[in-house]
Amino acid sequence: MTQRPDPSRPLKIGTRGSVLALAQAHETRARLMAAHDLPAEAFQVVAIRTTGDRVTDRPLKEIGGKGLFTREIEDALIQGRIDIAVHSMKDMPTLQPDGLIIDCLLPREDVRDAFVSPHVASIMDLPTGAVVGSSSLRRRAQLAHRRPDLKLVEFRGNVQTRLKKLEDGVAMATFLAMAGLRRLDMVHVSRGPIDPAEMLPAVAQGAIGIERRASDDATAALLRPINDVGTAQRIAAERAFLARLDGSCETPIGGLADLIDGRLVLRGEILLPDGSVAISGRREGEIADGPAMGRDLAEELLSKAGPDFFDHI
Repeated sequence: MTQRPDPSRPLKIGTRGSVLALAQAHETRARLMAAHDLPAEAFQVVAIRTTGDRVTDRPLKEIGGKGLFTREIEDALIQGRIDIAVHSMKDMPTLQPDGLIIDCLLPREDVRDAFVSPHVASIMDLPTGAVVGSSSLRRRAQLAHRRPDLKLVEFRGNVQTRLKKLEDGVAMATFLAMAGLRRLDMVHVSRGPIDPAEMLPAVAQGAIGIERRASDDATAALLRPINDVGTAQRIAAERAFLARLDGSCETPIGGLADLIDGRLVLRGEILLPDGSVAISGRREGEIADGPAMGRDLAEELLSKAGPDFFDHI
């Protein structure tokens, strides 16, 4: 029988402390409340400040990459100070620490990037030499590939911080994830979503994953009803693609899996950071073969790139 949390011993939900991260934790709590007919008091949201949140004046690649947004939260999970951890899956390394597992994903939000600018309506409307800010190596490389005339600058911080930088004239435009804007009820700040055919999103963009201790069967049972199978199938293919490519955390990578008429369609892309080279490919097949398709597509792109491609990164 599933052990249910109650107000006297609430289930502790670990998360980063940003407004968006807290919104994702509250969505997780709401789904668990609905699935198990539990009150809000049966859960406690625990905000944990990560290295990535503390160090905002240096590029991520200089201070350790993706794990900067997860390490302290996963330590709390391993030590038993929290019971589950809520993550943006695009921030997650492809391997979890021993003893931890992600086998619950919430229904995926809008996967697209959003173009944000107080001055122009689209990427192509940006004047020659315009400054565009982004903390994403992928977005900067994709933009440089399409618009090598633009000046690209590092642009870190949460949604509110980046919007303030635009107001202050640090850059003419930036990009945010449509999923985050929707979860914050801030779609109005976007000039519009960018079609994935134009800018392939980050692997797992728009997906929320719930991490738990692998030995915690009671929590596994609590999470099972809120796992979205279709999202899990798509993310499995994308993360297998990323895992095979992840020889360098400084590699701009885009990847997106879609379920279309009962089949899985996977697109992937790797670029040089300066946007001078972009290599892409596609796979279509049975949904159950998603992870194998991801690995196979990665092998194809690596083959096309050649042995010297990563020497330039």
